[in-house]
Amino acid sequence: MSAIIHASADHAHLGQLIFWRSALALPPIIAYLALRGQLGVAIRTRRPGKHLLRGVLGCVVMALNFTALAHLSVGVATALSYLTPILSMLAAMVLLKERISALVALGVLLGFAGVLIMLFPALVGSDMRDGALIGIAAGIGMAATNALSRVQVKDLTRTDPPASIALSFGVLSTLLGAATMVLGWMPLDHQTLLMLMGAGLLGGIGHVAMVEAVARAPVSLLAGYEYTGIIWAFFFDAVLLGIHLDGWNVLGAGIIVLAALSVAIGQGTFRRPITGTAGVA
Repeated sequence: MSAIIHASADHAHLGQLIFWRSALALPPIIAYLALRGQLGVAIRTRRPGKHLLRGVLGCVVMALNFTALAHLSVGVATALSYLTPILSMLAAMVLLKERISALVALGVLLGFAGVLIMLFPALVGSDMRDGALIGIAAGIGMAATNALSRVQVKDLTRTDPPASIALSFGVLSTLLGAATMVLGWMPLDHQTLLMLMGAGLLGGIGHVAMVEAVARAPVSLLAGYEYTGIIWAFFFDAVLLGIHLDGWNVLGAGIIVLAALSVAIGQGTFRRPITGTAGVA
């Protein structure tokens, strides 16, 4: 999905990307909820205001993510998304005065070192003209906003089922994306339109797969698979998009992934035999 967004970003308005990604994700999600008998539950909520706030935050995360994908390779944008747990830990240190382990602290420092390494060629070379700084700033903003969004999701799951959160987010992001039509959408050729429709369907199917994975396997087991995303991202860069990253980007991405793993291990993510059915839109 990210590779499609990257390839389509030059041919579509940001609002169009959000609309098609959200609108075409709804049918797989609705079909899945109907098959599970959860559709009735999903359309009811006790806290509509919280759903609205989470939906807006989710749309901001999506917009920043798509901006990063427009200016960076899929691999680099994916690596920057791994800053989310790192920034969450940093926020807990500063705002909640939480004490963290030395391994988590090392992960926080490594994460920002990785970002600085990625920034280096953009600051001293011609990459600045290619929008690299915009992409990196959007990626960092996305990670920070996503950390806040996760807090809202966690709060909502205390009273509402994950199905309700997923559906409300999909509907709201579709509406917000459609509202950008007044800003002037770009005419889409058939290839771009089909690609964006495919991105939406892949996003919906990916959400369903994620929910099923969390429902059927311990979170401690799934956490390791999450970090294989960087491998797929670099693979799609090379095979589908013909993008070959320079050494600085690869080194910085590797350090960020190592930092995220350090934070996960320091939190005990890979030690606790946790099971559950919660999902995140």
